[in-house]
Amino acid sequence: MAILTNGSAQNAPAKPVELKASKLKVTLSETLKQVPPAESLVFGQTMTDHMIIANFDPVNGWSAPELKPYGPLTLDPASSCFQYSTNVFEGMKAYIGPDGEPRLFRPKLNMARMQRSAGRVALPPFDTDELLKLIKKLVSVEKRWIPNVKGYSLYVRPTIIGTRPSLGVAASDHATLYVICSPTGPYFRTGPRPVSLLAVGEHVRSWPGGTGGYKLALNYAPTFMPQQLAAKMGYEQCLWLLGEDKHITEVGAMNVFVVIKRDDGDLDVITPPLDGTILPGVTRDSTIALVNAHPERMVLPNLPSTLKLHVREDVIPMQQLVDWSEQGRLLEAFGVGTAAVVAGIGRIGFEGKDIVLPEHEGGRGPVGSAIYERIVEIQEGRFEFEDWSEKCE
Repeated sequence: MAILTNGSAQNAPAKPVELKASKLKVTLSETLKQVPPAESLVFGQTMTDHMIIANFDPVNGWSAPELKPYGPLTLDPASSCFQYSTNVFEGMKAYIGPDGEPRLFRPKLNMARMQRSAGRVALPPFDTDELLKLIKKLVSVEKRWIPNVKGYSLYVRPTIIGTRPSLGVAASDHATLYVICSPTGPYFRTGPRPVSLLAVGEHVRSWPGGTGGYKLALNYAPTFMPQQLAAKMGYEQCLWLLGEDKHITEVGAMNVFVVIKRDDGDLDVITPPLDGTILPGVTRDSTIALVNAHPERMVLPNLPSTLKLHVREDVIPMQQLVDWSEQGRLLEAFGVGTAAVVAGIGRIGFEGKDIVLPEHEGGRGPVGSAIYERIVEIQEGRFEFEDWSEKCE
């Protein structure tokens, strides 16, 4: 296209190049690492042989992505990711299916959330379909790193960071997009026992109008100090409260569910609503869908088909939780997230006292266990449900 300026034609500015998986450059490592035994894995500490990386600048757009040996990045010290926390990431998992091929769990939800999160901190846009193709290629290359053991997987961490080399307070028009992988086992190394929580309201994880509904690095760092304080008091995680009514938002870095016995014998499965302060978790969405499907569309493992479950997205003030516990109606509570899948909750410290939940074999109650078993079955391709398990073809 030409633009006339003072009677002469000039070329219009070229549109920045979009991210394209078809342009992928592959350089495989000449020396592969030894894959450690699955039982020795600690979450996030072992990296695979390769990574994906692409860079964006406002003139040229996205560079050709590269699949290359895992290694450090070289960044300008003034990059906005260091100065203004323009960092977005996702958490995904890859599994080996019954056919011996790798697969991902509901990856399009992760891609959509990553796109929303990047937009919230004004990072350059990218094509999520193309990014997913790159992720699948990386997972296929790193297939030997996927533990073929129940409860183990290959954790996949797509990340986009602002790399504008300036201290000016402005949106980053430069970015680096990369994907790394780490084989992992159970997130909590507590074995079969549930986790303990300290209800925290004086320090908040998120607030109305803030960024709690997005997966941004800046949401995590402020939680580390309260977590340390909780540990000194004998608790493993924080239960984040908000508002004058001290209502529950999240547990650690997970969404939270409670199971309440109803007067008619049915069970309410309650989770806080997505009001902008809570991350719309993929496992949260999956839990709601599976509970809604029981028992008409499928029966959850080890739950009777006669048991009716009712999902509610509702505000849960801490006093309400105390009342349910004292009435004997609080049957179980659990956190859900990509890393842990489902983690049972054993006790909650609140205002100097502990709410002690019923003990269950394996650390999870019947509903939490059923959700965990069904999600893992779907992730590993042993149970088909709404095409949630997507092959890396």
